[in-house]
Amino acid sequence: MKNLLKPLMLLIAFTALAFTPVHSQNQTNKKSQATAVSSISAQVQQESQEITNEQLMQEIRSLKRQVEGYRHSFDQVFKKVDDLMWHKMLEDIAFVDKVRLTGPPRWKPLKEDDKFAKNPLQFYNYVFIPKDVDITKKYPLIVLPHSGIHADFSTYYAHIVRELIAQGYIVVSAEYRGSTGYGRATYENIDYGGLENEDVLASRDYMLENYKIVDKARVGIIGWSHGGMIALMNILKYPDMYNCAFAGVPVSDLANRLASHTPEYTANFTAKYHIGETIEENPEEYKRRSPSTYAKDLSKPLLIHTNTNDNDVYVEEVLLMIDSLKAHDKVFDYKVFQEIAGGHGFDRIDTKESTDIRFSIHKFLEMHLTPPKPFKSPADMRKAAYKF
Repeated sequence: MKNLLKPLMLLIAFTALAFTPVHSQNQTNKKSQATAVSSISAQVQQESQEITNEQLMQEIRSLKRQVEGYRHSFDQVFKKVDDLMWHKMLEDIAFVDKVRLTGPPRWKPLKEDDKFAKNPLQFYNYVFIPKDVDITKKYPLIVLPHSGIHADFSTYYAHIVRELIAQGYIVVSAEYRGSTGYGRATYENIDYGGLENEDVLASRDYMLENYKIVDKARVGIIGWSHGGMIALMNILKYPDMYNCAFAGVPVSDLANRLASHTPEYTANFTAKYHIGETIEENPEEYKRRSPSTYAKDLSKPLLIHTNTNDNDVYVEEVLLMIDSLKAHDKVFDYKVFQEIAGGHGFDRIDTKESTDIRFSIHKFLEMHLTPPKPFKSPADMRKAAYKF
C-alpha cells in the first residue's frame, strides 16, 4: 500500500485540477492550482523516499542479524565436531565428560522489564579425569579457563591437557559466559573481567563438591591470555580457593590494552549487551575489571610469563602487572622471554623450545600441588603429550 501512496495522491491532485470549471480557471487560479500540485508532488516524493530508506534499513538490520545468527550456528557445529575430537585425542588416558553448571545472573539485565533477570546463567564445563585413578585416593585439580575475548575451550589445548593428565592431575575447564559454540545468548552474556571469574570459580567448586577423588588442599589455576587474566583475577580475589596460579601472557590492565589496540577491539566492550560505555565514559568500570587493580591482594604463589614479541598482549601490559605487584612488595615468580618464536602463543605451540618452557611451568605447579607422577624431564613430558 505504501508503494501506491505517491501515484494515488498525484492522481487526486491532477484530477482536481482537470475537473475545475473552465470559466473559473483564470490565470491566478491556474498558478495556485499548479503550485498546490507541485507542493503535493514534492511532499509525496519526500515521504516516499523516507519510507523507502526506512524499509531499506530494516532489511539491512534483518540481514545482518541473520548473518550473525548463521555465524553462531556454524560455531555450534564446529563445537560439536571439536567435542568429538576431545574424546578421540584423549581416549587412551582420560575419561572425558561435559557437564552443565550455573553461575551468577547477568551483571545487568538485557532488558529493563526482564522478569527472569535474576536467574543464574547456565554454562558448560569440560571434565578430564585420568583413567588410572584410584578411587580410594585424592588427586590435585587444575582449573584451566580458555583464552580469547569470544572463544572456547578447543583441542588447541589437547597436548597441554595430556601433559596434565599424565602427571595425575584432574582438569576442569569452564566455557564461561561469552564463549562461542553455544549460540547468540551465551555469546551476548559476555562479562569480560566480571562474572566470568565466578563461572570459573563455580567450576572449581563443582569438582570439589561432586568428586571425592579431588583434593581440596591441592587446587591450582592456570591460563593464557584471557585465561591468564582469569587466573590472575581468581588467585587475587579468591586466594583461599587456590594453592597457586600460573598466568601466561595475561591480559592485565584494560586501560593500557584499550589504548594500544584498534577501535574494533574496543567495540567488544562498548556493545549494548556488554558494558555499553567507553573507558572514557566509565573508567571505574574498566578498572574494576583489571587484574592490576588487585595486585595488592596477592597472597598465594604466582608465576607469570610474557614475551617481548607478543603481538596480542603486549609485553608492556604484562610488565605493568609485574610492576604493580612489586610496588606492593609481593613475592612471586615471573619471566620475560626475549623474542621467542610463536609470539603470543610462544609456550603453547608444539616446538621443542615451547615444550621446554612448558616443562618449567609444570615444575612450578609440582612444587605447590605435588602431582602423583611428576615429569622427570622435558623428554618425558613430550612423550606424554605426543606419544613419542
